[in-house]
Amino acid sequence: MSSSSSSELEMEIFQYIDGHQSDFIKDLKEWVAVQSDSVQPDLRKEVIRMMVLAADRLAALGATVNSVNLGSHQLPDGQDLPLPPVILGELGKDPQNPTVCFYGHVDVQPAKKEDGWKTDPYTLTEIDGNLYGRGATDNKGPVLAWINAVETFRALELAMPVNFKFVIEGMEEAGSLGLEKLLKEENQCFFSDVDYIVISDNVWLSNKKPALTYGSRGNACFFVEVECGGKDLHSGTFGGIIHEPLTDLIALLDSLVDPTGHIQIPGIYDSVAALTEKERKLYESIEFDLEEHKKNSGVKKFLYGTKEEILLHLWHYPSLSIHGIEGAFHEPGIKTVIPAKVIGKFSIRQVPHMDLSVVKQQVVEHLEGVFSRRNSPNKLKVSMPLGAKPWLADVNDPLYKAARRAIKKVFGEDPDFIRDGSTVPVARMFQTITQKSVIMFPIGAADDGEHSQNEKISRHNYIEGTKVFAAFFLEISKLHQHLHETSNMKIKN
Repeated sequence: MSSSSSSELEMEIFQYIDGHQSDFIKDLKEWVAVQSDSVQPDLRKEVIRMMVLAADRLAALGATVNSVNLGSHQLPDGQDLPLPPVILGELGKDPQNPTVCFYGHVDVQPAKKEDGWKTDPYTLTEIDGNLYGRGATDNKGPVLAWINAVETFRALELAMPVNFKFVIEGMEEAGSLGLEKLLKEENQCFFSDVDYIVISDNVWLSNKKPALTYGSRGNACFFVEVECGGKDLHSGTFGGIIHEPLTDLIALLDSLVDPTGHIQIPGIYDSVAALTEKERKLYESIEFDLEEHKKNSGVKKFLYGTKEEILLHLWHYPSLSIHGIEGAFHEPGIKTVIPAKVIGKFSIRQVPHMDLSVVKQQVVEHLEGVFSRRNSPNKLKVSMPLGAKPWLADVNDPLYKAARRAIKKVFGEDPDFIRDGSTVPVARMFQTITQKSVIMFPIGAADDGEHSQNEKISRHNYIEGTKVFAAFFLEISKLHQHLHETSNMKIKN
């Protein structure tokens, strides 16, 4: 295809997308209206209803859809709850085309108007060009943008440049229960002809500049439990004469990290890769506004004062965060008891080369050492209920080259190549199990507020994101064909 005919094709596609903005927003409004909160058991039926809507949408494209039953899971109270099915969709089987698999999820985090939302979280509301609603950016908006892009080719009766496969789940916000097992079962079948995997389940680093994500930190979650007896005690009767569990726990938590954010667990930084000059220069070129980031977070001051230091401590170095204490009185008012058992909860976001089993051992040995020096007769128990490894991709992969070209055409500028300071288990899961190339391809902006009150995606990002996915289909098709031709030439020679 000549460059002029390619440009004409892109213009036709982009014009169609612009002309059908209201339809695409109407679809997003319908999806946001479903309270598909996978965290709260009483809303599980809504999650399953959302999966039916998503399956119907793919079927309307002409895709073959298989809703795979994952069975059920048991809640802490012993109740069995059905897991929503995972949708496996397929559209196109042209052996000349590359096959691109898109992963997304249509479940959401909990949301209530009284939590601080300016609008009803389940009624998509447009204000000043922003589309507010739970799931707008995480992840219903990006899933629909991809589907809208596919639909555009069909509506214009254009030849599909790639074969499409879809993996859509409804339990991502609750740990993707059952997904890993399914991927392993389908690896030799559904994924056998997949060339590339695209995930669009994160956001840019900037409010305005597009980005492609090539890595994320892992996450090791810990419980530290201190117990003195079988019941709570009166602080007037026992205060001052016993070793209180909460006092022990606070001392343990205080020993983990210093006021500068430096983790105080011996050996924790031993496996962190040395900072290279190449990596440092990469951070210098990235667009990142400290003041904008402060505004997005609502804090007045960061631990570090430069862009480079902030990015280093989000991407290159591990971090430790304390999340809460279970068992301590936290309701309004005063309750003068000494809790019998308290559980502190914290996590370590680890970076590449850090071994989860080693991290766990270092944490346990450190806490047991601090506890022993307190000479407390209380019982200490340290556990790691959840551990997710970091993920890293190759930015020189054809996937990233095609995405970069697509972004340049739609947004008029090259993207930043960024890492994500949070954890994206599905990226590593897909990469490890399928051994395919994986890209994180966000369309949401840094201020979208995923998981927070007033979550949104801008109309601009939703529509331009649809265009960039459509442009990506064309670019990955051209690159794949070029690689195939080059490979054949080498074989002949």
